[in-house]
Amino acid sequence: MKTRTLGNTGKALPSIGLGCMGLSEFYGPPTEQVAAIKLLHEAIGLGVEHFDTAEMYGIGSTNESLLGEAFQDRRDKVFIATKFGPLRDPNTGEFSGIDGSRDNCRRAVEGSLQRLKTDVIDLYYLHRVDPATPIEETVAAMAELVEEGKVRAIGLSEAGGDTIRRAAKIHPIAAVQSEYSIFSRDIEADVIPACLETGTTLVAYSPLGRGMLSGRFKDESVGDGDYRSFTPRFQGEAYAANVALVDEIEAVANANSCTAAQVALAWVLGRGEHIMTIPGTTKLENLKANLGSYEVQLSDDQQATLDQLADRVMGDRYDEQGMAIINA
Repeated sequence: MKTRTLGNTGKALPSIGLGCMGLSEFYGPPTEQVAAIKLLHEAIGLGVEHFDTAEMYGIGSTNESLLGEAFQDRRDKVFIATKFGPLRDPNTGEFSGIDGSRDNCRRAVEGSLQRLKTDVIDLYYLHRVDPATPIEETVAAMAELVEEGKVRAIGLSEAGGDTIRRAAKIHPIAAVQSEYSIFSRDIEADVIPACLETGTTLVAYSPLGRGMLSGRFKDESVGDGDYRSFTPRFQGEAYAANVALVDEIEAVANANSCTAAQVALAWVLGRGEHIMTIPGTTKLENLKANLGSYEVQLSDDQQATLDQLADRVMGDRYDEQGMAIINA
C-alpha cells in the first residue's frame, strides 16, 4: 500500500480508504449487516485502514453502528473518520438543518463514540458549514474534543477556501473532505490552494463520480430509491451526455490494460501527495479493483485527455439545495 501523511498529524495512511455511506443508505437498500461486516473485515485484510462514516449516514445513524460492530474487536487496525453537523429525525430520516454549535458538537460526538464503540475518534469533521455559526466557534468546540482526548484530529467537509483559512487559525485542520474527480474539479480554484497553504490533506470523496466514471451506467440505470436519480448529472440529456464521456476514460483504460474506475482513481491520486481518496463500494470485487489503482501510471498525454473532460460535463453534482451548502 502506498501511504501519505494526513495533514500535520504525522499519521501515515494508505491513500485509498473506504467510504462506508453506501452500505447503509442513499444508493439503494442497506446492505445486510452480516455481509457488510464481512466486507469491512475483508477490507482490513486487503490493507485498507481509513474508513469514513458520518452521524447522518443511515436513519438513526446506522452506518456508525455498523462500523462499531465490525471494528469493536480490531480497533487498533483501523482509522475511523466520522462527521457531525446536518440534523435528521432519528425515526424518519427527515433533514432539519445544519448545526455547528458547540452544544451540538458535544452532543454529536458522544453519540458517535457510543455507536462506534470506541473511546476516541481518529478524525472528526464538520460535515457541512453552518451559516448561522461562525467557523471559529465550531472549530474551537472541536478543538476542545482534541484536548479532552475524544478526538485525535479535526477536519471540515465541503468548506470553501476562506473558511479553511479561518478555521486553521483556531486549530490545525488535518483534512478537508470534498468531492473531487475527473468530472468534478471546481475545488481546484479555491479549496485546494487553501489546503496547500494550511498543510491540510484533501480527502476526495466520490472520486468515481458516484459510479458514473466506472462505466457501469452504460449498461444499467440508476435504481429506484437511489438519491443519484434526483441529481442533475443523472437526469435526462445530461445523464446521456455524461455517460458518453466515459468512453474516453475507457479508451485510456484499455491502453493501460486496466479498468475505467482504476484510471479515475489514478487520476485523482496523481494530482498531488496531499490527496487521499475514499471510494465507496458494497462489493469485494470492486474494492479489490479500486486498490489496483495503485499500479496505474498515466502518461502526460493521457492526463491531458482526461483533464479536458470536466469542462464538458453537464449538470451540477447536487440539486439546488445541495449546491447551496457546498464550498461554504
